[in-house]
Amino acid sequence: MAHLTLVQAINLALAQEMERDERVVILGEDVGINGGVFRVTEGLVQRFGEHRVQNTPLDESGIIGVSIGLAMAGMRPIPEIQFEGFLGPAYDQLVNHAARYRNRTRGAITIPLTLRVPVGGGIHAPELHSDSPEAIYTHSPGLKVVMPSTPRDAKGLLISAIRDPDPVIFFEPKRVYRSFREEVPEDEYTIPIGQAKVVNEGDDVTVVTWGASVFQCLEAMDNLPEDVSIELIDLRTIDPIDTDTIAASVEKTGRCVIVHEAPLTCGLGAELSARIQEQCFLHLEAPVQRVTGFDTVMPYYKLELEYLPNAERIGKGIRECLAY
Repeated sequence: MAHLTLVQAINLALAQEMERDERVVILGEDVGINGGVFRVTEGLVQRFGEHRVQNTPLDESGIIGVSIGLAMAGMRPIPEIQFEGFLGPAYDQLVNHAARYRNRTRGAITIPLTLRVPVGGGIHAPELHSDSPEAIYTHSPGLKVVMPSTPRDAKGLLISAIRDPDPVIFFEPKRVYRSFREEVPEDEYTIPIGQAKVVNEGDDVTVVTWGASVFQCLEAMDNLPEDVSIELIDLRTIDPIDTDTIAASVEKTGRCVIVHEAPLTCGLGAELSARIQEQCFLHLEAPVQRVTGFDTVMPYYKLELEYLPNAERIGKGIRECLAY
């Protein structure tokens, strides 16, 4: 196995799928010679040519519109939007077209489109470069939403997304793009979309999170007393949500803390909390706690780390849940 960063694992998945299936094409701003703003597509244009790795104008709506057309024509497009804050202009194409064609045509047309988007804060980027909008797209039927946290998961989930017959938004937490390496199988493999991962088994509290926040949760766990047993779940897929794994854990522990970078109000934590209340009410020993970003615009880099859930805030939420 190779020891890869998240960036390298994604690059490997793209290369292997392009090698396997000539219908797979990449398009986006600076994805060619420059390899994308984070160099995720580095080397692919040299290997596969400009007809399969295409630079586009600065036009997010156009990028997704063209990708929908390519998908309708039988291709497997992988568009890239440089930062999650630039998804706004593409919203109409994604929600009103890509997400609806299967229903609109009664299954005659599907849109096998995989949209790659760097997401989240923690890298001291300027405005519109550090948000976590996953809940917005989870609210749109017809879209699948994925956010891996590790290189191994990223490769397997991306291959599954590319092969999926429906549109998938593949959010890549930029804070962990190069923060660590992990053993990643060099052969192709898939991880099912819609399947959460139990990162750590425990009996006292269930902690549910995804993306870069997985590692802040692990740090918080290291700072808790040794006799506190935490079950940590990495959601991996935002939609469809693996409710069964969460419910089984909460029924065992009786307590749950949900952690995410997005604002509190109408964040995905609210939906998870509602599902836990509906399915696990008789097992709960404390209210579900949420440790999240704040209900304000992501601040500039000076205060960015104060906005994001850190180990201290997560640990406080866990202790309050235990003390109830």
